[in-house]
Amino acid sequence: MKTGRYNVGVGLLVMAGFMAYGFLLVYLRDFAPEHEAWAASYSTGRHFEARLAHVHGALFSLLNLALGFVLVRLASAGDAARGAAAGLGLAGLLMPAGILGELYFGLSPIFVLLGAAAMTASVVLTGVLTLRHWGRGSAAT
Repeated sequence: MKTGRYNVGVGLLVMAGFMAYGFLLVYLRDFAPEHEAWAASYSTGRHFEARLAHVHGALFSLLNLALGFVLVRLASAGDAARGAAAGLGLAGLLMPAGILGELYFGLSPIFVLLGAAAMTASVVLTGVLTLRHWGRGSAAT
């Protein structure tokens, strides 16, 4: 089993999506009608929430890339533990998606909290697995 493969692939695709979202934010700041009002609300309201989603989307994408590459190296940790860490990392993407859901659709912040908890748990579990299993056996391919 190639646990971590989806973290790398999804991490790259989500990163591309949040890069495109960043271009939208630049448009809103510099070129859109009423861009002065958008720029003036830099640290408040919708502008702040949009930037928060953009930053966390990029960060959590990079975390999934790192998790994926580390989990592939931990063949001796077993598929169940690595699968749990990988799944939690992917579930962590609920955080930036949840911020966008709040911003554009008025959704509950529960997705933000679930995503943050899942990503934290994934990083902790991957850290523990790394300390226990790094360098034992051959790397998974």
